[in-house]
Amino acid sequence: MTSQTNPPTTADLSPYDAVLLLGFGGPEAPEEVMPFLRRVTAGRGIPDERLESVAEHYHHFGGRSPINDQNRALLAALRAELDGRGIDTPIVWGNRNSEPFIDDALREAYAAGQHRLVALTTSAYSSYSSCRQYRENLADALGTVTQEGLSFEIDKVAQYAPRPGFAEANLGELVRALRALDGAPDAEIALLFVTHSIPDAMDDTSGPGDGEGNLYQRQHLALAARLTQEANRVLGRDLTGELVFCSRSGPPTQPWLEPDVNDRMRELAAAGVRTVVTAPIGFVSDHMEVVYDLDTEAQETADELGLTHVRVPTVGTDAAFVRDLVDALLERAAEARGEAVPQFEGRMPSVCAPGCCPNLRQARPALCGSD
Repeated sequence: MTSQTNPPTTADLSPYDAVLLLGFGGPEAPEEVMPFLRRVTAGRGIPDERLESVAEHYHHFGGRSPINDQNRALLAALRAELDGRGIDTPIVWGNRNSEPFIDDALREAYAAGQHRLVALTTSAYSSYSSCRQYRENLADALGTVTQEGLSFEIDKVAQYAPRPGFAEANLGELVRALRALDGAPDAEIALLFVTHSIPDAMDDTSGPGDGEGNLYQRQHLALAARLTQEANRVLGRDLTGELVFCSRSGPPTQPWLEPDVNDRMRELAAAGVRTVVTAPIGFVSDHMEVVYDLDTEAQETADELGLTHVRVPTVGTDAAFVRDLVDALLERAAEARGEAVPQFEGRMPSVCAPGCCPNLRQARPALCGSD
């Protein structure tokens, strides 16, 4: 498995004069936790009493999410990769739900004379919450700074879950984790690929409006199958991988994607499994959903059941992942210049199609799409 997609040979991000890294955001102190959660859930009518229970996840780690530090590390890794290719295009960073906010990043770019931006999200998959909502937040931020007299052109790198570098980086982490289990029988090992659960209706409508839907789940299943096949080939094993979910947050009456990772671990233990390997392919770094839902809750479940739990690292700043993100930026710039770019299975369009991953609560403006 290789990340080579024959990217444009020109080390040039023109016509863009800055890269905008878009993050989800997270609190960095206890007093920021509830304001952060209120921003995340704005418009959904969730009372503070319910948010307080989620806040405990953050307080378990001193009220500080790891996500912003991980974005700082990714920024540094992207900067180093760009510099190594002789590309001096600046990078600015904006979050949806915590400082630095997207509108602040736009102001920073404008003050530096950067008006044509290419956005890169820290979310790899296609769904409303992992793609269109970022585009809505971009539109909100642009609307805010436009009222201040600032103008921009903003494009976006396509969702990159199908890209070969994302697969290569995940495979490397998975193989390293599985090597520690040499000697353990295949029949006693369960390989669980973990991602964030979303409402069934959001998954049903993920993907282009004229498509078959369920693209969020299909992208995960395709990557899980690829990783399982490649890991078995490299290690000479015969493991079976399956997709499970974490971080469900909706009301019990609303169907969300299942099975939950903890529920599945209980079923597997009853069937004779002795070791559970959790590979959080739905996340690009160790978000709260990884360090709490897997390293804390799933580990507690494993301890209760007498299971060995091996948690595979996320791709983070893996060299193959960062290299491929820069390839994706170069390809997006080539597209903007009217040049051809390499194709691969599952490649998403850089401009989202009409009706792609719709907002099921209300129609809102979104950038970087054709509707």
